[in-house]
Amino acid sequence: MTSARPRSLTGIKPTGTPHIGNYLGAIRPALELAKTHDSFLFIADLHALTTQHDPKRLREETYAVACTWLALGLDTKEVVFYRQSDVPEVTMLAWVLACFTPMGLLLRGHSAYEELAGEAPAAPVDESLSEVAKKRAAIREVLEATGALSHGIVSYPVLMAADILLYDADVVPVGKDQKQHLEITQEIARKVNNAYGGEVLRVPKAAIREDVMTVPGLDGRKMSKSYDNTIELFLEPKPLRKRVMQITTDSTTLGAPLHHAGETVFELHKLFAAPERSAALLASYQSGRKDPASGDAPENLFGWGHGKQALYEVIEESLRAPRAEYQRLMNDRGHVDALLAEGAERARTVAQGVLARVMSATGLRI
Repeated sequence: MTSARPRSLTGIKPTGTPHIGNYLGAIRPALELAKTHDSFLFIADLHALTTQHDPKRLREETYAVACTWLALGLDTKEVVFYRQSDVPEVTMLAWVLACFTPMGLLLRGHSAYEELAGEAPAAPVDESLSEVAKKRAAIREVLEATGALSHGIVSYPVLMAADILLYDADVVPVGKDQKQHLEITQEIARKVNNAYGGEVLRVPKAAIREDVMTVPGLDGRKMSKSYDNTIELFLEPKPLRKRVMQITTDSTTLGAPLHHAGETVFELHKLFAAPERSAALLASYQSGRKDPASGDAPENLFGWGHGKQALYEVIEESLRAPRAEYQRLMNDRGHVDALLAEGAERARTVAQGVLARVMSATGLRI
């Protein structure tokens, strides 16, 4: 596992069917990063247990995530691909980290607030820890009144920190809404290092891609299962087109120029399409014509329906082959299990070395 390249780590929680927000915001950036980094990619099934208590569904969704990544081009010879629960060292490290994590730090985190609020925080998702301090009192009040949160939800960022720190990750690709969790990881690592006088744990950096910060959903809000505004990743053509046609747009009439800045159809198209194809769609938006160089004949007029059709076509073209591979892999789970087991063995080689370093520093038995 020794390499001159920096090491990256990312994971995705197996809750629900993967959607294009998962692909654009997490999976695709992680696969790109794997070209220049030694990458650890994992299925966060322990994190899923905070909310998913149906064992059959958890197993099914774990396979769905594994097959999704493999179908989208993950090469298990080039990256370490594993199931989180197959590496028991992560829970040991999580306990050590928990002993250095102030409760106030956790109660200011988004994971606790979102569970109480039932939705994403109203404040900007790139806010720092200090900017969400005002939420702490409200969270505590609800906790005392209802006991609404499980320990797993409150301590979610500690397990996430263990996921990252257990592998000496240099960088972690995150969306803007996950930035705060990485800040918590960095703070915990520094507390451990300060306590034992050295680099016991490597402090990671965030790798944020501006073009996939927030993937819009059908209603214009961030694409999220909790909002029921997602487009499932491997829908067949007919249901895919139906879902795309449900995207909320305004009442601009056919042939009138359409606004594009921040508009859901255009933004999603831009994330899938080649630059020249995106530029052609922009020209149609601005002119209200399918072909801006042609006249005003009725058949040349452009409207929201045409924009949605263009989006449907680019998604279908991009995901047709991965969809077929996904279906093949879902029918060959023994092969998927073998790949995950091999990845877990590779992951544990690194994890055991890091954990031994931590245990030595803390005085625990190695």
